[in-house]
Amino acid sequence: MAIANPADFTGKSVLITGGTKGIGRVTAETFLAAGARVTVCARSEPETLPETDGRRAEFLPVDVRDADAVKEMVEAARAAMGGLDVLINNAGGSPDADAATVSTRFVDKIVALNLLAPFYVAQAANAIMQQQETGGAIVNIGSVSAHDPQPGTAAYSAAKAGLLMLTKALALEWAPKVRVNHITTGLIRTEAAASVYGEDGGAAVTATLPIGRMAVPSDIAGACLFLAGPLASYVNGADIAVHGGGEYPARYIATHPEIG
Repeated sequence: MAIANPADFTGKSVLITGGTKGIGRVTAETFLAAGARVTVCARSEPETLPETDGRRAEFLPVDVRDADAVKEMVEAARAAMGGLDVLINNAGGSPDADAATVSTRFVDKIVALNLLAPFYVAQAANAIMQQQETGGAIVNIGSVSAHDPQPGTAAYSAAKAGLLMLTKALALEWAPKVRVNHITTGLIRTEAAASVYGEDGGAAVTATLPIGRMAVPSDIAGACLFLAGPLASYVNGADIAVHGGGEYPARYIATHPEIG
């Protein structure tokens, strides 16, 4: 049977962690544009909330590393929206840190934010989705660091690798009612990440990417829309790479100076 409009999320309820800035904010705006009811959560409320065509996301404060607080937040989101059809587990990140000297407190926090927190939110969302006739969809936002770690990212890379395996495990356990998928993101140009890419505005970094540009948040938002919708109804436990083809290998760059 043909799908009338695969980008129509009218009547659907979407929860996005870390949805007040960067990838999460643009993803919220994208789902709003598609007709969905959207709730975003973060530790503190921003000056402005994601908004599209006069439709605004709702906000709930939470530290996603707190399992009890997460349960309350997810239930509050369900109550406010009348259901929960889609969860985008977007909250995460980490500054670089030297693995030889980094504190155990830092490691605990990074693993909690990037691995434990997505599990807590997914578990609470699944409890609701399993009781709904239409089930639900969960999308975990990962990182290329799970596949190809860089110096300074030991704890973050390990946590993101764990998130990828968590996705596959949950996809096995929670099907057929709930689909769980993963997006491997590459280098993304956001305001928060601008300083990471160097004083040249990221020109040298961009030269290492086969597609010729860094991702922007809307690239990830589009993949979320796909995985959450009817076009992906048979996609479960998948890892969708949204990284423009990755990066040229170091050996190739070394022998092709025109790239650098």
